[in-house]
Amino acid sequence: MSWRWRGVPFDLLLAAAGVSLDLLMSAEARTGDLPPHLTVLPLALLVGAPMGFVRRRPLPTALWLSAALVLTDQIEAFSSNTAQMLLLVAVGVTAYGGGRRSIAVAMGASGIATGINLADPAFATNVWLYAAGITLFPAIVGGYLRGSVGELKHRDVTPDVLLAAGGVAHTVLSTWTSWHSGGQPAWVIGLLAVAAGLSLGVARRLPGLVFLFQAILLVTADGYLNEVVSTCLVLTLIALGVFAMRIASWIWTSIAYLATCLLAALAVVGPGTEVTAFGAAVLCALVITPVAIGRYLGVKQTATAAERLRASESTRLTVAQLRADQLAERERIARDVHDIVAHHVGAMVLRASAARYTAPDGPVADALTDIRETGHQVLQDLRGLIDLLRDPDRQPGLLADPADVVRESAERMAAAGLVVDLTLDPDTDHASLIARTSAARIVQEGLTNVLKHAGPGTKVRVCVCSDGDGLAVEIRNGRPPTTIERLPSSGRGLAGMRERVRALGGTLTAGPDEDGGWLLAATLPATLPATHPTTHPTTRATRGTA
Repeated sequence: MSWRWRGVPFDLLLAAAGVSLDLLMSAEARTGDLPPHLTVLPLALLVGAPMGFVRRRPLPTALWLSAALVLTDQIEAFSSNTAQMLLLVAVGVTAYGGGRRSIAVAMGASGIATGINLADPAFATNVWLYAAGITLFPAIVGGYLRGSVGELKHRDVTPDVLLAAGGVAHTVLSTWTSWHSGGQPAWVIGLLAVAAGLSLGVARRLPGLVFLFQAILLVTADGYLNEVVSTCLVLTLIALGVFAMRIASWIWTSIAYLATCLLAALAVVGPGTEVTAFGAAVLCALVITPVAIGRYLGVKQTATAAERLRASESTRLTVAQLRADQLAERERIARDVHDIVAHHVGAMVLRASAARYTAPDGPVADALTDIRETGHQVLQDLRGLIDLLRDPDRQPGLLADPADVVRESAERMAAAGLVVDLTLDPDTDHASLIARTSAARIVQEGLTNVLKHAGPGTKVRVCVCSDGDGLAVEIRNGRPPTTIERLPSSGRGLAGMRERVRALGGTLTAGPDEDGGWLLAATLPATLPATHPTTHPTTRATRGTA
């Protein structure tokens, strides 16, 4: 089927619905002295058939129905009621798909035609106010749907509110002149009219119950207030359409269709009405129209939901595949890192161990022992990092207590030749684990920097103490005792400390002090900040570091 013919069956269905609605509402009407068969069908085609063009040409359809409303009002045809209802639908469709100029023209023509139709002494001088209000409502609904269509979900209450508002507007405007005609007080009939309209607001969620309620109201109106039977029949047809849209079972839909046919026959056929095959066909066509529209919308809604589910599942599978690829790449990198680093460190440890057994006791033996132990520690830490690369969600375990790490670092640097004075405040045990761990890493890196850049024999004072709810770390070293050759440095040691402290929301300073030495100071808060700072902590001029 070519593109231009897509949707034509639905347009024909809309045209048939418009014609059938007018035939049902005006079948018993007479216009002037002409017989009904010369006026009813032509007028039904005049006001109903244009609905077949409302989706593709909403503005011309609105203008046509405006002219039809004026014509049928002047000849006092019952088709004016149908023309008024369909005109509001055309205005809403124009507001949904047209431009501002088209909307203004449609509203202007509809307002004038509605004002002429409502020109009645009962409205007095407020006729144009009513006309403007009646025309404005479908324009607002169409404009709203223009911005939100496609986003409406079953849990969204917007369609329910629109159905309820439209139902109340239709029932009140079409029945309020008949509230004093029944045997019941006007407020009772008015309350039932409002309830009938509001019930459409829950039709999507309780389609069967709302359909039953509208059927009861239709039977009641047929027995006690014939003036509002047409309004109740329209509400019943709307409830049937929503029922067909929400209920996928064809058995229950067929039962509802047959019940509506009986109710429509009860409302249309009177004591003096002649029952013909043509009339029965028109009645069945009218009742099947909301069923067809409801099933069409239901199938379309189901297809949209299925497509959305497929898209969501496809996105989920894509994300899962991407994560699997990332994990595979992490594992490959982890294997490469392990093979390269472990090979060289393992060779270093083996050579240091072999040399240790052949070397005499003394500083050389102590240095070889330290190299061997450090190598073992490096391999252990390397395995932990490899595990973390292979499983990013795994929380790395703490290898040792932070206080023990600080003491071990001080002892190791003292064995390497530094003169270390360590002050470790016992109150630091009350700080958070992440703060204490970060402080231990800062002490390790700071002492390593002193050994690299100041050399053995340098006096170092290390202080890790409590600072309110956080921690304060200070590493101060004096002047180097002799001129030393600086060891190779990557320049990332101090940068790594800055990044660690910044992530915790703390501050770090590093630079020469007044005595010619070097001072590294950091403060670590007790808890992580709500948002990470956007600027780096304050630092002074720095020298080359590891």
